[in-house]
Amino acid sequence: MYLKLSLSRTNLNSALFFLNFFPPRIRPLGLPTATASEFPATLFKFLNFYSSLPLPLDHSDYIPYSGFDFDSFFSSLLDHSVHKRHLNQIHAQLVVSGLVESGFLVTKFVNASWNIGEIGYARKVFDEFPEPSVFLWNAIIRGYSSHNFFGDAIEMYSRMQASGVNPDGFTLPCVLKACSGVPVLEVGKRVHGQIFRLGFESDVFVQNGLVALYAKCGRVEQARIVFEGLDDRNIVSWTSMISGYGQNGLPMEALRIFGQMRQRNVKPDWIALVSVLRAYTDVEDLEQGKSIHGCVVKMGLEFEPDLLISLTAMYAKCGQVMVARSFFDQMEIPNVMMWNAMISGYAKNGYTNEAVGLFQEMISKNIRTDSITVRSAILACAQVGSLDLAKWMGDYINKTEYRNDVFVNTALIDMFAKCGSVDLAREVFDRTLDKDVVVWSAMIVGYGLHGRGQDAIDLFYAMKQAGVCPNDVTFVGLLTACNHSGLVEEGWELFHSMKYYGIEARHQHYACVVDLLGRSGHLNEAYDFITTMPIEPGVSVWGALLGACKIYRHVTLGEYAAEQLFSLDPFNTGHYVQLSNLYASSRLWDSVAKVRILMREKGLSKDLGYSLIEINGKLQAFRVGDKSHPRFKEIFEELESLERRLKEAGFIPHIESVLHDLNQEEKEETLCNHSERLAIAYGLISTAPGTTLRITKNLRACINCHSATKLISKLVNREIVVRDANRFHHFKNGVCSCRDYW
Repeated sequence: MYLKLSLSRTNLNSALFFLNFFPPRIRPLGLPTATASEFPATLFKFLNFYSSLPLPLDHSDYIPYSGFDFDSFFSSLLDHSVHKRHLNQIHAQLVVSGLVESGFLVTKFVNASWNIGEIGYARKVFDEFPEPSVFLWNAIIRGYSSHNFFGDAIEMYSRMQASGVNPDGFTLPCVLKACSGVPVLEVGKRVHGQIFRLGFESDVFVQNGLVALYAKCGRVEQARIVFEGLDDRNIVSWTSMISGYGQNGLPMEALRIFGQMRQRNVKPDWIALVSVLRAYTDVEDLEQGKSIHGCVVKMGLEFEPDLLISLTAMYAKCGQVMVARSFFDQMEIPNVMMWNAMISGYAKNGYTNEAVGLFQEMISKNIRTDSITVRSAILACAQVGSLDLAKWMGDYINKTEYRNDVFVNTALIDMFAKCGSVDLAREVFDRTLDKDVVVWSAMIVGYGLHGRGQDAIDLFYAMKQAGVCPNDVTFVGLLTACNHSGLVEEGWELFHSMKYYGIEARHQHYACVVDLLGRSGHLNEAYDFITTMPIEPGVSVWGALLGACKIYRHVTLGEYAAEQLFSLDPFNTGHYVQLSNLYASSRLWDSVAKVRILMREKGLSKDLGYSLIEINGKLQAFRVGDKSHPRFKEIFEELESLERRLKEAGFIPHIESVLHDLNQEEKEETLCNHSERLAIAYGLISTAPGTTLRITKNLRACINCHSATKLISKLVNREIVVRDANRFHHFKNGVCSCRDYW
């Protein structure tokens, strides 16, 4: 062939550099087969031939050299380029030799630039080429799309069409990937129309791109229509459909498609297995998930990183945290998704200390967290209930880029409220810039948890003035706040206003109204409300009525509510305990005994009460009459001192709080040994005067301890914050924030 040449001797060193990255055997067209030792001599001969030519050569001169294939020569160099300086030297040779006008080599050059991450270089060379062919357009579009520069890929596709070049079967999948990556459904629909006009409706690769596009844009039914229209479905087709259903919250549909795929003997790849594992994780079907795990092992894919992440997430979410941790420990350098799966799994299964510890370990190793990581850690902190830990988490968030993340701030509001500081929750709420309905609802729920009903209602009106429409969770928070504050009329009015916002009441709303009416003593009205409900009353509704009957000792109605609960939820210990408490408060000891016999027959036992107190950031646990603490002598001495001071102040024990048929002295002794009383005594001997005591109790506080704690707060001049199973109680100066309404 003839080659237009303008090659000076100064380019010889650059040319010789190429020898360093030739493969061991190369056979360019027209040259004899050369070994690693023979080829350099052949190339030297070729280069020496040109270096001996008289200089300067005119660009119009043509040098005959028919035995050498320059396309293969430079193509091989480009395939083995690993640094920008390699591209610079090759580019220089292409320019001076006139080969820069070769569409084949320029396409190879663009691909080589993408391969080593030289995005700007690829675009520069592309822009300098006068009339790109479809192959060159494909190279630049594919590069942008594969490197997630989706907007640039779509822009280049538009320019390609404007230049009059029609796409082919390699262009369209890359464009569809870019459309689903942004995502821009409208652009994708226009591409879909072009696919029909250009005759690619039977191209499986193009159609797979359409399935993925519609699935990722939330149009899973349209994805299914495209999928059903495929005559030749490959593994990518099936996987796109399975993952599409999974990503759109339809795990059962995803598993149904997987079943069809297996019936047709299509062997899944690791990508399909990832999607299937995620679907089984969503439905928490551990047994079927284990069968997929077995399939993973049989296929030798157990060390595939994405499968390890999916297995970790599945076992963690399904409560098998030790198994999940074994997968986590298999990875030498776990990525952020692996950390998230483990921290989230710990948090959601009650392993709160492990979740917080793992998060702190992650930070100490300077591993970059994401929004999911911090939200899982915040959830764990909320479950721990430690205000000191909550403050640490809040300080950490303030130093990160997540300070203005609306999802993180919502979690912080919930955390501070559950850890006893609704004021800190309000600080986060106030600093959140773009408050959506979830943020407003979280703050309203927080107020409800602390019995600040009027604050919750005031915030609701501010929410409406801000133009934010409430949702069903907003009203759960409002109704909870009202029934914890005795705001019966306000709660009733709010319940009936739900219909004006197009919100249909759920069981939780009805349970709140029953609780609202029952706590205020309107038991008959509560029962009438239940009988007129448009939906079948569930456990939460009857449970609210039974709780109210216990407060007001309405045995007949309480027994009826208990019967409904036993039929709906026969193995829930709490229902039997509530009925037993009702009988005990009415001194019906024979009935108490019958309930206990019934519990034994069903193999049920009452949950043991305990109280936790936070001292210097650490939680100490106490049970009734607990003498296991190293300082138990000091604790009981302080307890005796408190009892003496209470009696001197005129406190009369509520002996009806004791659920046993004991004599007067035994009842009083039992009452003063309740777990929260021990926690208070320990807090008083362990902290400086004036320090707020923060206590968490797993059961509802009894009337006696509630009354005693009010007076203790005045006697010792302390604020005592108690979180029981229902709400927070803030005791200060002899008064509780609940105003004796809980």
